Amino acid sequence: MWFCPVDGTLLLVRTQEDKNYFYCTTCPYGCPIQHKQQISCLYTTKKAVDDILGGSAAWENVDRTMARCPSCHHHEAYFMQMQIRSADEPMSVFYKCVKCAHQWNDK
Repeated sequence: MWFCPVDGTLLLVRTQEDKNYFYCTTCPYGCPIQHKQQISCLYTTKKAVDDILGGSAAWENVDRTMARCPSCHHHEAYFMQMQIRSADEPMSVFYKCVKCAHQWNDK
């Protein structure tokens, strides 16, 4: 990894006129690459993300309401209310479509 000597930002590589250059995305710094560099790439897989609402068990025994799904436009959804902010803020309402299981919240 190469960093900008001016502001410390990670330098990116750009090819221009069959030459490679390091360049900074936040300032005008640029530098031609004079020597071949050993470049290796590390690819990682995305970590499975946990459901913040508690998974499928959280949606058991919840009430239904008339709400239009933004994904499939079905007119009925499950809903639950949770206090996710400070006590002086109103509760957040989360919905899950009865038909397609798309989840959304009221903002």
